Amino acid sequence: MGGLFAASLARGGPPFLTDDPEPVEYQHCEINLASTYQHGAGDSNGTLPFVEFNYGVAPNVQLHLLAPAAFDAPEGGARQYGYGDTELGIKYRFIDEAVGRPQVAVFPTVELPTGDGSRGLGTGHTQVYLPVWIQKSMGSWTTYGGGGYWVNPGAGNRNWWFTGWLIQKQVLPTLAIGAEIYHETPRTVAGTSDTRANLGLTWDLNDTWHVLASGGPVIQGPSGYQTFVAVQLTLGPKK
Repeated sequence: MGGLFAASLARGGPPFLTDDPEPVEYQHCEINLASTYQHGAGDSNGTLPFVEFNYGVAPNVQLHLLAPAAFDAPEGGARQYGYGDTELGIKYRFIDEAVGRPQVAVFPTVELPTGDGSRGLGTGHTQVYLPVWIQKSMGSWTTYGGGGYWVNPGAGNRNWWFTGWLIQKQVLPTLAIGAEIYHETPRTVAGTSDTRANLGLTWDLNDTWHVLASGGPVIQGPSGYQTFVAVQLTLGPKK
């Protein structure tokens, strides 16, 4: 796929690209059925849908799997749809949050080239992402961010950096809203960097079902915008 999702299917801390360091609780699982869309000059692409599965395999350790159905719709070209690149990862929180101290985690992921790169449905190469995330909460406010390095092999490609930061407020017991800004360095030798922003919300229908959504524009770089919407299912032992 081109653009935003060409090298990164991971949505970070849904519904945002910027991730948080908090893993899924031990013996709990989180399932996201989601769709992403990006529109830019000459191309629209995304996932319809993707399934993301996160499981707390141990205290402070989360396993991650993302399996997407991808599409690519270049202007003046044939539309393509099929299975995209598979993402695997593990999140490990090695510092817990305390008074005067944020929580910190690493979340390395691997993008496997299971999509057809010749049809714009994958990158055609195995990619590795090595990020660090930090978070601090203050009453109803939470802020988190960080970033990492993408190893992006292939002719004409270059390794690149992602950095982002987010602030979020719990405005109601069942509703949180947030805003993020993030920056990406060029992914190809001939590419350009860009900076994007998103507004988003998380709405808890109950303890099990949740609705997630975000969207926003490119604020530096080639013009465009991106959106995300998901239904989230959370399961686990009752406390």
